[in-house]
Amino acid sequence: MSMTAGEPPDDAFSLAAAALTEASDDLCSPLRAAVSMPGAVISTLGSPMGSQTVCASTTLGARIDEVQIDLGEGPSWQALRTRRPVAASDLQLDGGTEWPGAWAALRELDVGALYAFPLYVGTVSIGSIALYSMAARELSGTDIAGLSKLAVIVSGTLLRRALGRLEVSDDEAADEPYSRRQVHQATGMIAARNRIDVDDALVLLRGHAYAAGLPVREIAAEVIARRLDLTL
Repeated sequence: MSMTAGEPPDDAFSLAAAALTEASDDLCSPLRAAVSMPGAVISTLGSPMGSQTVCASTTLGARIDEVQIDLGEGPSWQALRTRRPVAASDLQLDGGTEWPGAWAALRELDVGALYAFPLYVGTVSIGSIALYSMAARELSGTDIAGLSKLAVIVSGTLLRRALGRLEVSDDEAADEPYSRRQVHQATGMIAARNRIDVDDALVLLRGHAYAAGLPVREIAAEVIARRLDLTL
């Protein structure tokens, strides 16, 4: 299976590669179409780009990503940490020994299968691709290999976009549909108020969201509006 520039697309993965290299805003659709999966989601995770959903093909996809980002664990985090694909072909029966909290949350969303692929360029960690279905689903070795090659294209695209955004204002960045700017702002406020570092402040924010059964972004908005005081 070749994906070199200039070759005519002749299979699903080549078609996806061609679509991804066109620099479209929709990076999720070509990935989903390559293996006929119902949904796809792409996210940046951790340092240096921060944790945020880049695109999601469905509302469920956005929620799957939000769960993993809020909890700081899940297949997407594992894929990025190990730099290897993570396959959870039947989440309702088995899985999640390394991410029990995310496993429980994904099962509550009735997710049947979830596959995660790491995104990185050299030593720079970027994030992950997640593909999911409501029913159990096995991807073949050819599918895994093909998606891993597509992940290389997505990694380069996201890195170029991140470098381009260095010149974008905070107000413009806040308009992105899955922006977690409020989470970063609230974390800074909590850190300053309690005189703790930002990592501990984020743990405090996540812990409160978990206890309240709400997304971290909703709790962050309450902190910023000063309707919630997370003082230790």
